[in-house]
Amino acid sequence: GAPPAALAGAAMSEGDRAPPGAVLLEIAWEVCNQVGGIYQVIRSKAPTMVQRWRDRYCLIGPYVEAKAGGEFEERPATGWLRRVVDDLAARGLKVHHGRWLIPGRPTVLLLEHGLPRDRINELKYRIWEHHGIESPGEDALIDGVITFGEAVRMLLGAAWEQWAGRGARGEDDEEGEGGGEGSRERAPAERRVLAHFHEWMAALAIPMIRHEGLPVATVFTTHATTLGRAIAWNDERFYEHLPHLDAAAEAARYNVKTQHGIERAAAHGADVFTTVSFITAEECEHLLGRRPELVLPNGINVERYSVGHEFQTLHAEYKQAIHRFVMGHFFPSYSFDLDRTLYFFTSGRFEPRNKGFDLCIEAMARLNAELRAEDLGVTVVFFVVSQRATRSILPQVLQRRGVLAELREVCEKVTAEVGEQMFRRAAAGERVRLDDLVPEYWALRLRRTMQAMRTWELPPVVTHQLVDEAGDQVLNHIRSVWLVNRPDDPVKIVYHPEFISPVNPLWGIEYEQFVRGCHLGIFPSAYEPWGYTPLECVAMGVPAITSDLAGFGRYVHEVLPDHDQWGLKVLRRRGRSFDAAAADLTQMLVEFCRLRRRDRISLRNDVERHAWEFDWSRLARAYDWAHDLAMAREGAASKK
Repeated sequence: GAPPAALAGAAMSEGDRAPPGAVLLEIAWEVCNQVGGIYQVIRSKAPTMVQRWRDRYCLIGPYVEAKAGGEFEERPATGWLRRVVDDLAARGLKVHHGRWLIPGRPTVLLLEHGLPRDRINELKYRIWEHHGIESPGEDALIDGVITFGEAVRMLLGAAWEQWAGRGARGEDDEEGEGGGEGSRERAPAERRVLAHFHEWMAALAIPMIRHEGLPVATVFTTHATTLGRAIAWNDERFYEHLPHLDAAAEAARYNVKTQHGIERAAAHGADVFTTVSFITAEECEHLLGRRPELVLPNGINVERYSVGHEFQTLHAEYKQAIHRFVMGHFFPSYSFDLDRTLYFFTSGRFEPRNKGFDLCIEAMARLNAELRAEDLGVTVVFFVVSQRATRSILPQVLQRRGVLAELREVCEKVTAEVGEQMFRRAAAGERVRLDDLVPEYWALRLRRTMQAMRTWELPPVVTHQLVDEAGDQVLNHIRSVWLVNRPDDPVKIVYHPEFISPVNPLWGIEYEQFVRGCHLGIFPSAYEPWGYTPLECVAMGVPAITSDLAGFGRYVHEVLPDHDQWGLKVLRRRGRSFDAAAADLTQMLVEFCRLRRRDRISLRNDVERHAWEFDWSRLARAYDWAHDLAMAREGAASKK
């Protein structure tokens, strides 16, 4: 692939357009259908792709009515796409044409790919016969992937026919005459169809169209191998064992034979095989049997997060929202100086070892001891934010929050009552005694509310009632290192097993606003093909820690060697013990706690200034190289 340094400086210019005569169809399971991280990649990249390809760019995904309603605006198709939609409708495949309601407003085709059971079984037999891919009798996800693959195969055939084949005679907005199903004769003007597939859920059409001989240039990007993720969950020395693994045996062991088979067939069938990071490229080489030709780093739409010079003001504003949560959670038991309190957090999918939650908790226990010994006078509140099955918010947590709200209301009423009287007496030169100004009713109510806040219980380390409290790895680890929120613990823990949102009664703010209010994001992953969480921190001017076992951390380490100096630390984990990594992470945290307020302000300025290094205007260049290479290879193959 291209050297990392080339990616760092390769910004796209306004006049840099796609190759003439080519149309790009980008296919993903998460188009208008948020499931995981691929949604963020596709969504944030779309404006940059539209800038380059304009109306010759189209996203393709499954039609999920419940999700499409809020993200997709259906519109009648025109030109060659109308002929594609009509052709597919005549063959029983309904296609919804419209725009995705995101920046860039890309054109989208959403496919109603469901099929009767007998047709699904026919497809499964054909996939086994042609590609050797086994599939279970009934599995909702795999059945959906198979029917979506067949729908995409049909769409690509129609797209080639109407854009590049005999059906493309004449202008785009003219009808033209379609060729037969087997016609592969190009239109007089050289036109090309390029299809870029993301992840195994969208990639089954690659071996299908290769078997059919359809002359479409293809790129396949795996963002993480299914098998690699499964093994890494259970093997602490995954990368050391990786070169010696029997992929087929491991796929059977972890019950991912179908997923692995589709991934492997797509990797070998694509004209160009790519992945998102150099560390995942190693995984692909050993588990899928083909090393990716190019690495396509995941960028971010920095403009979406950029607020100019306001980001420091917003940090202060949203820090106040976190202060309110902390007061409600901790102050009924005991108090500490909020002006000398730092807010650290980690977040992500509930994979405690892969995401580094276990390492974070261990480092916090060590930091607790270090801060006690050093007596910096600093309190750290560490939030673990993930998604778990819960019954409800803990009643005592809700009660504490409710009493705090009552106390705030009483204080505001007292202030309003006293303020005007104090102003008049002071203006008249009279002696002002505040106690004399507070009405007896409000003085009594204030006293009772303050008493209602007090409790002898320690603040809980978890905010919700977990469905499986006894088996929760994070909660058990927190308890095992005795981080139980004692008054003399400089490090406090809040395990929040639900993603933060405005509708959560404990917060009333967006997750992004929570991030802006924090001082440091900590993401020392043990397995992370890329990792958006530290990248989002950088985009919002928040210092962060990642690891060299995360694709993003590896990229930063290779491309931006001065990253430590401007607020993005990369923890060394590869080939090192858990204990050694915990010691290094603890030292990073101690150093951050030693910073003065002015130093933290300066660091946030440095972080925010470097955010543009990760904007899609720079990193999408790698996609351009992959697309050009795929068309060159398909073109050479079609001439043989």
